[in-house]
Amino acid sequence: MKIYLTAVIKVKPEYLPEVEKAVRNMVTETRKEAACIQYDLHQGLDDKHVFVFYEIWKDQQGLDAHNQQPYILEFGNIAQAKLLEPPQIYVTHIIDP
Repeated sequence: MKIYLTAVIKVKPEYLPEVEKAVRNMVTETRKEAACIQYDLHQGLDDKHVFVFYEIWKDQQGLDAHNQQPYILEFGNIAQAKLLEPPQIYVTHIIDP
């Protein structure tokens, strides 16, 4: 079953350039993963410190493997100090009418 994930992060202003570089790298590397169907990064128009990831994964196993990648673990290590709050993560599925 496909996994749909939306993650919202809010960056402390003084860390915006550093975190933006890290999340752009995450996009580049993640799109190389076999289980990644879609991995898009959005930035707030009204608040440039807000980033939203929209992701589609082939299955839970692929998402689990993604979460163990070095670039994801590295981001997790910096997140607590450089984000305003913990990431908001929504794991969903599509509801067919």
